[in-house]
Amino acid sequence: MAERAPWLIRRIPAGGNTEKVQGLLEGLRLHTVCQSASCPNQGECFHSGTATFLILGGICTRGCRFCGVPKGQAPLPPDPSEPANVADAVKTLGLKHAVVTSVTRDDLPDGGAGQFVACIREIRQAKPDTTVEVLTPDFAGNAWALQSVLAEKPEVFNHNVETVPRLYATVRPQANYMRSLAVLQQASSAGIDRVKSGLMLGLGETEDEVAEVLEDLLAVGVNCLTLGQYLRPSKEHLPVVEYVHPDQFKKLADLAYQQGYLHVAAGPLVRSSYHAGAVFDGPVDRGGRQGLE
Repeated sequence: MAERAPWLIRRIPAGGNTEKVQGLLEGLRLHTVCQSASCPNQGECFHSGTATFLILGGICTRGCRFCGVPKGQAPLPPDPSEPANVADAVKTLGLKHAVVTSVTRDDLPDGGAGQFVACIREIRQAKPDTTVEVLTPDFAGNAWALQSVLAEKPEVFNHNVETVPRLYATVRPQANYMRSLAVLQQASSAGIDRVKSGLMLGLGETEDEVAEVLEDLLAVGVNCLTLGQYLRPSKEHLPVVEYVHPDQFKKLADLAYQQGYLHVAAGPLVRSSYHAGAVFDGPVDRGGRQGLE
């Protein structure tokens, strides 16, 4: 296992909106991926008054070996008040860009797609000027469920492939690389302007394998990309094989832009929804380029 790199050490902001955000989320009985997945940027995001909402409860039905979200096979039914509570939080926090993600709910017939739809609608009713990003699971390949979410036309559709195909059996044993590509292709075909995906690095992948995944993603219509360092949530999870140097992240970001991506966020502490609103910093033109490295 690799020794933790010094560039991953960061100060946690004090004061600001942190207590306000935490209190609001607790009062509305909302989960965030920031807390559930032990995101390293949690302090910064809460300090700035932002959060990524984790819907459909706090228990995931899959056992991905990289993820810190609690696992189980008998999660609670979807909370019918959750979409309105998410919208209330978005309005109270004054969010310009709201990110909604979920645990994977293979126990539900629609995989939880209906809850995504309800959240999008409630947010738009409560705060019409807020752009909405959804970070969805693969809905177990249920095309109807996926199409119901895409029909709401979220401004950003995100689904992470997470790692290279060779490592799927170890990292994501219940997922399928080709199925994830199909999800992203359907989003692009549905006319979503910003289709986004991301990978964790440091699990034993090679640079050539990453480059091939970037080509695969681009080929199915992905135009926004995140690349971050895998950090081990606990000793029960996969060990870190390598702490990738920041210079390597920049090299991969440059490669992605050369391949044709419009927006790339790449760095050791980058996560799917970190500074997610940056995808709107410039015009998205399928023949153009925008981004932050």
